[in-house]
Amino acid sequence: AGAAGAAAGGGVMGPQGQYRAARSCCGAAHAVRTAHNGRTPPRGTRTRAIPAGTLGIAMPWGRCHWAMGTPGGDPTIAWKRHNHGGNHLRRTLLRGCASQCAAGTKWEAVVGVETHVQLNTATKAFCACRNAYGDPPNTNICPVCLGHPGMLPVLNSRAVSLAAVTGFALNCKVHGASQFDRKQYFYGDLPKGYQISQNDQPLSTNGWVDVPLYGTASRPGEAEDIRAVRVRIHRVHLEEDTAKMTHHASRAAGSTSSLVDFNRAGVPLVEIVTDPDLRTGEEAAAFAAELRRIVRFLGTSSGNMEQGSLRCDINISIREKQSAEEEEADGHVVVRRPAAGRTLGTRVEVKNLNSLSAIRSAVDYEFSRQTQLILDGKKDDIVQETRFWDENKQETIPGRRKEKSEDYRYIREPDLALLRIPEEQLSSLSRGMPELPWSARRRYSEELGLAASEVQILCDDPGTVRYFDEAVEHVNSSSGGSRDGEGAAAAPSSLAREAAKWLVGDVAALIQKKGFATVGESKLTPQALAQLATLVRGGAITGKIAKQVLPTLVDEGGMPSEVVASRGLAPITDEDELGQLVRSVMDAHPKQVTEFRHGKDKLFGFFVGQVMKQSNGRADPEKVNPMLREMLRNEEPQ
Repeated sequence: AGAAGAAAGGGVMGPQGQYRAARSCCGAAHAVRTAHNGRTPPRGTRTRAIPAGTLGIAMPWGRCHWAMGTPGGDPTIAWKRHNHGGNHLRRTLLRGCASQCAAGTKWEAVVGVETHVQLNTATKAFCACRNAYGDPPNTNICPVCLGHPGMLPVLNSRAVSLAAVTGFALNCKVHGASQFDRKQYFYGDLPKGYQISQNDQPLSTNGWVDVPLYGTASRPGEAEDIRAVRVRIHRVHLEEDTAKMTHHASRAAGSTSSLVDFNRAGVPLVEIVTDPDLRTGEEAAAFAAELRRIVRFLGTSSGNMEQGSLRCDINISIREKQSAEEEEADGHVVVRRPAAGRTLGTRVEVKNLNSLSAIRSAVDYEFSRQTQLILDGKKDDIVQETRFWDENKQETIPGRRKEKSEDYRYIREPDLALLRIPEEQLSSLSRGMPELPWSARRRYSEELGLAASEVQILCDDPGTVRYFDEAVEHVNSSSGGSRDGEGAAAAPSSLAREAAKWLVGDVAALIQKKGFATVGESKLTPQALAQLATLVRGGAITGKIAKQVLPTLVDEGGMPSEVVASRGLAPITDEDELGQLVRSVMDAHPKQVTEFRHGKDKLFGFFVGQVMKQSNGRADPEKVNPMLREMLRNEEPQ
């Protein structure tokens, strides 16, 4: 395909390894790298020719290159050379912004998420064993959580309270009466042969959560904004976790064993089940991220996905796209209204996803896999089954055929009474709710006028929110005598924005570089951040000086004004001293002075930079600029 193919929207094939632009069906411009005559492009990737009118994807080691097709075109498979473990080619499917670009096809994914969240309790759900991650295997166990005969469970009241609070945070109806059931199946991680869960009468039902989709809202020329998609919460119920199994299956080593750690068996969980309101891997990952923020703000769970405190199972099926009338906008929130009579495709479950990237990739992979089977006339090959995500191969692998509800043979748990929570207790839990992420985001956007990118970073962690709020309090208390760069009184909101800019920018980069998990672990106090923002905003120090003292504040603590004074970094404001700096710069660059006087005005920035460099960032820009302009016009360099 050449220029004609490009104009038609087909994949543009260039000569060996050369880039060509291709217009995608979703309206975004992407690049495609091609290879011919056996030549492999850099980083171990080779793509086959992609016909015009198709949608194809090539992935060189996680970085997407695209050949897009005409609207309605069918997906075409790209191939990637897999260099470790043999020089073989393997199938590589949709990933990254694949969900967005799939808008050109007539198919869509329908995704629901089941999330297991471990609760922050001192002991397990039904016994007094310690609930702690990282202890030596099989040390936090007893006859109750090991399922020994005759042992009776005793419900952890703290787990009930945390589960109820989670339901309130998800806008659910939290019921005063619920019951426990036995979910029966046989597997090595289930010592009793059944799991104590809730089936018929869950603790909470019929909720919703608005999931922010950062970076998707702005149109050209408009301010940055945050859009969201509303996800209905079908139920939130309380149950116990299973043991943790580690499989050691290696024929080469002659081992087919599995190890089991029962420390996790009986740890209290809430399972949060959504309705199928998500459509892409990006949305599914955004939902998991928002859920993690919520439980962290509540304090009900650490939400640490790497440690298994928050794990997601995704249920995905494929169907033809629904009409636009089935979606409506509520402000910045997209609300999906299921059309009556529409049926879902065959549902596939991908289990135990413990990272946002795995959730995103698994949904995109399954969408492409199932779509390709339908296009190949193999719809019957899509069966209701459980699959697992292989992080190394970046694909899902089949596990077992998916059980139906009746296969679990639910019966009411005879050893636990009906769970009744007094109305007064529920009201007290509801009134005692802390601020949630959506409230903090709205407060920062509306009251302080922070940009969406700043709000996203600040509101991702409750510790960061508390830190920034304390800094804003110090800003407000000290802003009475603060002046901005033009001598006017500095507004508290402008100082708060300055503090936010430093916190999400230079401070965040320095914290990450030094290996701190959060800014709260460093020696930089909220009061010091507030003073830094005030000094910079008021022109008392320059941004360059602030960057010079920042590492000291992070490592050793103290106040910016003290560090500036002790290191001799106070700004140069004396006009005689500034005049000498300007004159020395002019003397060192007579050629540039002549060019500036002959109309090359862009050189003014060069002279400002040289003055700031020679003064080590201490020269006051508000005084340097007019002085420099006057001297460039009237004084001759020596």
